[in-house]
Amino acid sequence: MTKPSQTDSPSKPGRARATRAPSMARDARQRALTDVRRSLVLDAARAVFFEHGLEGTSIREIAQRAGYTPGAIYSYFASKEEVYAALLGESLERLNGKVQAARAQSNGEAAALGRATAAAFFDFYRENPRELDLGFYLFQGMQPRGLSPELNESLNKRLRDALLPTQEALQALGMPAGEALAEITALFTHTVGLLVLSHTGSVRMFKQASQGLFETYLERLLERAGSASPGTSARQPKP
Repeated sequence: MTKPSQTDSPSKPGRARATRAPSMARDARQRALTDVRRSLVLDAARAVFFEHGLEGTSIREIAQRAGYTPGAIYSYFASKEEVYAALLGESLERLNGKVQAARAQSNGEAAALGRATAAAFFDFYRENPRELDLGFYLFQGMQPRGLSPELNESLNKRLRDALLPTQEALQALGMPAGEALAEITALFTHTVGLLVLSHTGSVRMFKQASQGLFETYLERLLERAGSASPGTSARQPKP
């Protein structure tokens, strides 16, 4: 029996690998191109939303700003509400990143952790007022038409995630879970109100600074949490 020569056709597995390689490269290029185009759409949409709000924005205007046709936009998003949800989702991820970074840099003691994570939440929106504008539908509990209940709940969960480390710190200080939830709700309300007064300049009417008002409120909250269970030492919050 003769041996196959070196010029014989390559094996089937070898041919399959050779065929897959160009296909995988094309898929990677296509995904990269899709990501770039999607990013351009979101950048254009962010500018339009900030100028006209959600109700005053149309897919046609987003497309015009991005340099695409409306049909091209619909290949990435089914509606302007989906575009809004994508922008808000990215914003909430950045918020959570800032809060988690503050958590990691704290010394692990409950009061320090509560102080650091609450301040990170406040500072994110103080330093990025347009992110606050973007979040108002979520903050006010107003579900944009066309946004699925599942997506709406997912966005709300990411907002709650950003507040959870502070809530856990209150509980670690000795505050009962139900009371800690009520207090974190009040802290959130207080924070958003201060930020609105700050961004509109209205806080100057009271000759006050939003940063100082926030810090005073937070310190009093941490003191109340620490005195919630007299005679007990603060527990370490969950990592």
